[in-house]
Amino acid sequence: MDQQRMTTLLDSLDGKGYGAYKRLKGEWSFPRFSLFVDYVQGDPYAAPSRLRAMIPPEVAALPADLFRTRPRAIGTASFMARRFADRAVDLSAGTGSGNSGRIRIEAPGQAVFETTALQLHPDGGVEIRFGVGLPAGGRRIRARAAIELLTERVPRAIDESGLSTAYELAELRLHAETNEDADALRDQLRDHRWVGFVADGSILPRRSGIDDRPLDTGDAVPFESPPALRAELDTPNRGRVSGMAIPRGVTLIAGGGYHGKSTLLRAIATGVHNHRPGDGRERVVTDPAAVKVRAEDGRSVAGVDISPFIGPLPGGADTTALSTPNASGSTSQAAAIAEALEVGATALLIDEDTAATNLMIRDRRMQALVPRDSEPITPLIDHVRGLTERLDVSVILVIGGSGDYLEVADTVIGMRHFRAADWSLRAREVVESHPTGRVPESSGPLSRPAARLPHARSIDPSRGRRSVRIRCRETDAIEFGETTIDLRGVDPLPARSQTRAIGLALVLVRDHLEQGATSLPEALDRVEAAIRTDGLDTLSDRRPGDLSAFRRFELAAALNRLRTLEVRASREDS
Repeated sequence: MDQQRMTTLLDSLDGKGYGAYKRLKGEWSFPRFSLFVDYVQGDPYAAPSRLRAMIPPEVAALPADLFRTRPRAIGTASFMARRFADRAVDLSAGTGSGNSGRIRIEAPGQAVFETTALQLHPDGGVEIRFGVGLPAGGRRIRARAAIELLTERVPRAIDESGLSTAYELAELRLHAETNEDADALRDQLRDHRWVGFVADGSILPRRSGIDDRPLDTGDAVPFESPPALRAELDTPNRGRVSGMAIPRGVTLIAGGGYHGKSTLLRAIATGVHNHRPGDGRERVVTDPAAVKVRAEDGRSVAGVDISPFIGPLPGGADTTALSTPNASGSTSQAAAIAEALEVGATALLIDEDTAATNLMIRDRRMQALVPRDSEPITPLIDHVRGLTERLDVSVILVIGGSGDYLEVADTVIGMRHFRAADWSLRAREVVESHPTGRVPESSGPLSRPAARLPHARSIDPSRGRRSVRIRCRETDAIEFGETTIDLRGVDPLPARSQTRAIGLALVLVRDHLEQGATSLPEALDRVEAAIRTDGLDTLSDRRPGDLSAFRRFELAAALNRLRTLEVRASREDS
């Protein structure tokens, strides 16, 4: 076995300079798996060495029902990756300089994505990609520690997470079935013309703004759908599930402060992704093309047509193709709406807490004080019916301070003490009994913005001598060449593994633009097609283990926040 050969090799390297570890690179045969050392770090303080374990299907011995469909395979793999992460923590031990002795894998959070960290192949084989900090004293090899790490601790982590014998099969099936059920629920939304579905009994509140785990059930109010909005859907594993259906059109979430309005909207926003069993939002699903938009002071905007919302500005600035390095709140929110529509959004989610007030509403008194010819902004309230009736783009709004929106709403969900009620009829009665006298200010019918064509040269990931330098130390930022893309305004933020994948996908967008893509939407289409065909590995030839699937909307959001971005009208429109 190569396991003994590895031991002999490491013994011979004891005390040598750290660079001698490069002799480990290649394939090694272990009793239950093959171990590939794809990259060896050059320094104990550098990024960990990259390893892969390939477990044959007959050894993994996973029942076929765990991976017979793609959603089942993804749910199972996510759980197994989480198990490997737990074992890696237990089996890691500092054994010298830097990251010596550490075993790392990209651990899944509450959401479930296709990932490169742990994959189930169609034949039932298991592939695990992880990092290892090779042991060193100073910058010298510590052979005995390396032997223990690579021939004892790493195999143990693999055995205890990659083989069916390490699990209660019922536990694996729960994760496979939960993920499959969530996909089945989401797939039914379009047929019913719903934007979302929130299952009864869901736990929506989170522990904190930085802890996405569910609030302890003793402190959380389980969701209960209002009778008028209650519906049932079928799932392949759980049977019929009841919950609140959110119809297409304009939906308001209203109520007093601290009664759960934003909590409900956040759950709907994250419903574009599946969630692990026990998360509380496993059966909260949303239109996969729903995008949450917000105001974002200071962001850059490149050639975006915001003219339906903001007309010519004082000084003559053209808003049909606005570019600015420092957008205001209203300008940034108008740009976010246009950008989402450009790439195919079919639902917009907005919370007044993070919106620009002057883009949301101009009430009758303000209309009387500031004449229309002195106000370049046409507020969203005057376009929201056009969005849904002309473009079939639904809008879900959290509103607590502007009753004018009651006039344009199809559905009003009231939140009181974290309990939902249907206030639609009551809202119509309020509108009739309390007329506002507000005058609509829309200047014309709304249309989807024309697609833009980014200049490929403006998407430059190079830095110094490196043609591509991309780093994602945090979830909310991508170091892209010489610039940093700030993603703090993207809500909800992508997972860190998604952020890394998005950074690499930006290079693929540039490549497709160079190869003839005629617009940004077409370039995104090509990226999605490449990933469907070749998987996430199409983003890098280094077999990284820290990438997860992402939506085109977050990829477009990252590109739109690239401060070097330059655009022109698409070839389709020119």
